[in-house]
Formats: sequence, structure tokens, C-alpha cells
Amino acid sequence: MSNTKPHKAVRLLDIYNYIVGKYAKHRTEKLQAMLVVTDGRPSNSARHFKAANFDYCTFSGVFTTRNDKALVKHSGLLCLDFDHLQNVQKLRFQLLQDEYFETQLLFVSPSGNGLKWIIQVDITQATHADYFLSVANYLKATYNIEVDKSGKDTSRACFLPHDPQAFINPKLV
Repeated sequence: MSNTKPHKAVRLLDIYNYIVGKYAKHRTEKLQAMLVVTDGRPSNSARHFKAANFDYCTFSGVFTTRNDKALVKHSGLLCLDFDHLQNVQKLRFQLLQDEYFETQLLFVSPSGNGLKWIIQVDITQATHADYFLSVANYLKATYNIEVDKSGKDTSRACFLPHDPQAFINPKLV
């Protein structure tokens, strides 16, 4: 991915509207069709297609450039990424019902076989990396699910797909 300069800062509601809207529908369908051929695992061509054609955001903060050292302001959000799930809908339901973390945004990943879960964190209480490790350990113990380790990076880019069933916390609407 060569685009590391932010275009603009947006609200979570803006991201939700983008995801449920039709803007990324065609490219999401095309990527998912590419993945059917490779049994859901991204090939080099699928990874290149995603990097070249999908918009992305950095949920955890605003940056002058997409690099942890260029953080302007932390958003108080943590994005957890679950890949290659056997049952996307089951985990979706479990996360929405979680007793400890209130879902801010939840959507199916561009591949169609993963989830992106956005929750609030209080970085005055612990670092981004510490929150990531704590929540990842909690999810492993509670749901026996592994989180993509790349989420520990504050500047982690999250590609934005089309998901008309995405969930947004009603408090944000």
C-alpha cells in the first residue's frame, strides 16, 4: 500500500455510512470472487487488488502519515481483526452480546470470512498495545478465537468493504 498520507479525518458514523452504502460494493464482490478460487486464502493477486482498490481508515487515531510515530491524536478506539472464521455470524452475535465491551462498529471484512470489531478504550488507563494484548487474551479465553496480531499497531490500516449488515452503536447515530 503506497498511500500513507491521510485524506481527511472522519467520524465513525461516516465510516459506517460508507460501509453500508454502495460505494465499495463492486470491488468487495470482485475481491470475494477472487478468494473463492483460492479457498478463502488471499493470493498475491487478491492482496494486490485489495491494496490498490480499497479505501482504508485508521480507527485508532489521526496521523500526519500512517506511522505510529506520526500520531496526532488517539481516537480512543481499538480495531480487532478476526480472519478466516468458520462461522462469521456466530462470532458476530457473540461480540454484539459481549458483557465487557460495548461494540462501536462491527462489519464483515473485505474477504467475507472475517470480522472487524471496533470498541472503545481509555488510553489514560493503559497504552494502546496493552489494551490490544489484554482484549486479545480475553477473546481467546472467552471465545477461543485468535485476533490478528497486527492490530497492536496504532496506525494499522483497515480496508473498508461493502457490508449492508454492518452494526453501529445506536448511541452514535
